[in-house]
Amino acid sequence: MSTEHKATLSFTDGTPSVEFPIHQGTIGPDVIDIRKLYGATGKFTYDPGFLSTASCNSTITYIDGDKGELLYRGYPIEQLATNCDFMEVCYLLLNGELPNESQRAEFVSRVSNHTMVNEQMHFFLRGFRRDAHPMAVMTGLVGGMSAFYPDSMNLMDKNQRDISAIRLIAKMPTLVAMAYKYGIGAPHMYPKNELSYTANFMRMMFGNPCEDYKVNDVLVRAMDRIFILHADHEQNASTSTVRLCASSGTNPFAAIAAGVACLWGPSHGGANEACLNMLMEIQQNGGVEKIGDFINKVKDKDSGVRLMGFGHRVYKNYDPRAKLMRETCHEVLNELGLQDDPLFKIAMALEKIALEDEYFVKRKLYPNVDFYSGIVQKAIGIPVPLFTAIFALARTVGWIAQLNEMIADPEYKIGRPRQLFMGATHRDVKPIGQR
Repeated sequence: MSTEHKATLSFTDGTPSVEFPIHQGTIGPDVIDIRKLYGATGKFTYDPGFLSTASCNSTITYIDGDKGELLYRGYPIEQLATNCDFMEVCYLLLNGELPNESQRAEFVSRVSNHTMVNEQMHFFLRGFRRDAHPMAVMTGLVGGMSAFYPDSMNLMDKNQRDISAIRLIAKMPTLVAMAYKYGIGAPHMYPKNELSYTANFMRMMFGNPCEDYKVNDVLVRAMDRIFILHADHEQNASTSTVRLCASSGTNPFAAIAAGVACLWGPSHGGANEACLNMLMEIQQNGGVEKIGDFINKVKDKDSGVRLMGFGHRVYKNYDPRAKLMRETCHEVLNELGLQDDPLFKIAMALEKIALEDEYFVKRKLYPNVDFYSGIVQKAIGIPVPLFTAIFALARTVGWIAQLNEMIADPEYKIGRPRQLFMGATHRDVKPIGQR
C-alpha cells in the first residue's frame, strides 16, 4: 500500500482545509485515507451501504466489475475452476499460494480427519422442527459448535484459529447433509474419508445405509465447481459481517455463524433460490412461449415483477462465474439426460433476450452465477431451500481467510461505524400525568 499523492478537502463553513493521503493498491481504485477527518474537523463522512468506503486493505480477492474479472490471490477464477479442485482453492485462500502435491496431501488429510461432528450435535439438531428452513438450522448448528470446541475459541491465538478453520471447513458438509437428512426424515450418513471432499458431501447427501453410494464424477465435479465459484467474493455483506463480528474478539464459530445468518438474506445468498423460483413460475405460466409476456412485465415499472439472476451490484459486465456455471449446466444436464429440461430452455431463452434486447443491454443486466447454479443444483437433486446452505458451505473458507487477515492486520480495530443523527435533540422527561 503506497502513498504517493494527497487529496485536499476544503469547506465553505469556515473549517480549515484538510489534507489526506491517497493510498494506491496493486490494482483497483485509489483510496483516500480519511482516518484523521473527525479529529481534524469534527465531521464524519456519510456513505449508506458503504458503497464508496474501503473498510480494510486485503490481499485475498479482487473484483473488476467493469472487466468482469474475479481473482483469488491473483489467479483468475476461470483458471482455478478449470485446473484446480476445491481443496486446492481452500489452501490458496488460507495460505496465499497454491499447494504443491505434498502440501495438498497434508491439507486434505487434516480436513478429512475432522469431518465427524460431536454426537451431541445430533441431539441439538433434533430440537428443530422438521420443516425448519435449512439456514435456520445451519445458523444454530454453526454457532453451537462453539459449545463443543473450547480448545479453539481464542481468536487471538493463531494455532487455535488454524484448528478452528480446519474444523469449520471439514464439518460444514457434514452439518449441511445432517440438516437435509433431518428435514426429510432420512438416516444421517457418516463421512467416508477415503472419498474426496466433494464426493464425501454428495454421499452424505444422497447415500443411504442400505446400499453403496456410486460416485458420479460429472456431478461431483459440478458441485466442486460450485464450491470454487462461491468460495470468496471480496468485501460483500456476509464477509463484512464476519469481519465486524470478529473485530469484537468473539470466537471463530460465532463469527462464521454471523456470516451464515447474513447470507440467508434474499438479496445475498438467497438469490439463486429466488432465480429458480422465477424460472418455475414462468414454466407454470406457459413456459418459453410466454417469456415475451414475462419480459414485458419486467420492463413495466408498475408491475412489481423483477428479473432474478441478472445483473450484479459489482459486475457491470458478464459475471465470469456465470460463464463457467453455464458450461457446467450443459455438462450436468447432458450427463443426466435432461437436455430438454424445460427450466433450462427457459433459462436459455431468457439469456438470449437479456444479451440482445436493448433494454437489458443498456442497463448491463447480464446473467450472473445465480442464474445457472440453481438449475445445476436442482438437476443434481438438491432441494431449493438448501441452495443457500450450499453457498454457506462454500463461502466458509473465504470468511475464515478474511477473518484471519483482519486479526493479523496491525491496523485492526473493533468495527464502529458512525451515523448522521436526525432524531430529537435533548429533552426532559415529564411526569406521566403531564405527557
